[in-house]
Amino acid sequence: MSENDFGVVVLISGSGSNLQAIIDAQLPIGLRAVISNRADAYGLERARQAGIPTEVIDHREFADRTSFDRALQARIDHYQPRLVVLAGFMRILTDEFVNHYRGRMINIHPSLLPKYRGINTHARAIEAGESEAGCSVHWVSPELDAGPVILQAKVPIHPGDSADTLAARVLEQEHKIYPEAIRRIANGEIDRQEKRH
Repeated sequence: MSENDFGVVVLISGSGSNLQAIIDAQLPIGLRAVISNRADAYGLERARQAGIPTEVIDHREFADRTSFDRALQARIDHYQPRLVVLAGFMRILTDEFVNHYRGRMINIHPSLLPKYRGINTHARAIEAGESEAGCSVHWVSPELDAGPVILQAKVPIHPGDSADTLAARVLEQEHKIYPEAIRRIANGEIDRQEKRH
């Protein structure tokens, strides 16, 4: 299989550091497009520098979440990806959208799922007195941060850690395991059809 046979579309909202890690990893995939809901997302510039097509679909131009998701879905499907990668895409997605890509869409979350779903993960882990934190690559399901986990990486929580210092340590691991998870999926080492519970 040539790299362009395994098409990937990446969705971003911000700086795109995980996108950069994916680009730098030289994976056996074809990065078909990077789509952002924010025109000022620096990740778009990262994509342009790598020669990847970019698009902006501003969620503020749509009346509701459903109409935005349908427009986004139409643009993603234009590129016919085999995998949709959420890389700091800061939108809650409708069940209709998620189910359309079920078994074909992954996300990375800055906690050791199933612990600390949602936001403020680092502060919550510190406040709970955890000895370790980390990140998880998982299949996206309609329930937030609840899809089956593909890969995880752990980091220690040090005495005196703040949410920011812990976040920086976790982000280093995100940049390692997200490209690795995509590589394994593209190579067929991980079944892309998530288990139904």
